[in-house]
Amino acid sequence: MIPMMVANGYDVNRSTGLLVSTGIIGTIIPPSIPLILFGVISGVSITQLFMAGIVPGLLIGVGLVIAWFFVSRKDDTKVFEKATWKERWVATRRAFLALLLPLFIIIGLRGGIFTPTEAGVFAAVYSLVISFIYREISFKKLPDVFINTAKTTGVVLFLAAAAMLTAYVITVAQIPAELASGFGGITDNPTLLLLIIMLFLLVVGMVMDMTPAILIFTPVLLPIVETVGIDPVFFGIMMVINLSIGLITPPVGTALYVGAGIAKVSIIDVTKGIWPFLLVEVLVLLLLVFFPEIITVPLEWMVD
Repeated sequence: MIPMMVANGYDVNRSTGLLVSTGIIGTIIPPSIPLILFGVISGVSITQLFMAGIVPGLLIGVGLVIAWFFVSRKDDTKVFEKATWKERWVATRRAFLALLLPLFIIIGLRGGIFTPTEAGVFAAVYSLVISFIYREISFKKLPDVFINTAKTTGVVLFLAAAAMLTAYVITVAQIPAELASGFGGITDNPTLLLLIIMLFLLVVGMVMDMTPAILIFTPVLLPIVETVGIDPVFFGIMMVINLSIGLITPPVGTALYVGAGIAKVSIIDVTKGIWPFLLVEVLVLLLLVFFPEIITVPLEWMVD
């Protein structure tokens, strides 16, 4: 999408910043691998985590739309004629099957038709079938798809293995106990404690990738927040949102480097373009800290 936006007059740095910022919403809404990781490690219901991530994901999306509305007005963009109703119908009809996927996942999880793991399998198979229907993929391309999938999975597993080793070293050094003692002794106020932990995780996200951070810090922080009455599902969403923001912050912003590589610009340039959207996501995080009902109330409605 970056070449398309640049060709129509949008600033390349801001365009890359927008797309990278919106990309991390995928880690918050179902089916989210980070939420699955958190659920497996913590023992929290993955289905509830999936349901709880929907509203924050939409909230971040709306915030980014508003931010883009203001920052993009500086660009000299082309103004196109509005699509006719016939053109909209053709586009909607072509995208209809693909747009059904999130709906099927939510209905399946909410209705108990399949587990979160089975939802991942369903999403993969459904996407593959739709790709054949749309002729976006052919049987000749399948080996490359499987090889790329194996490579991606291998990277994640190596990260997980390294993180487990790191977690063992940290545990032997009694760092979790020191952290637990430090955080637990600061305050008994749930909001203040959560705010402090969120600031801590923001710093962690800047220097550590999301997967090892979840594997290492979930067992450390979850008992602390539970002692002051913070809902573990709510905390899981907050932790994933926080570490997702770390994916677009230097110096170890994985998504930031991917965006810079695709756009063929420097990290410094992308960082300049991303700051309005980064600010929006931090503000949403703070909003959720002070008003946890934004997550907990819809969750109670969806799981009852």
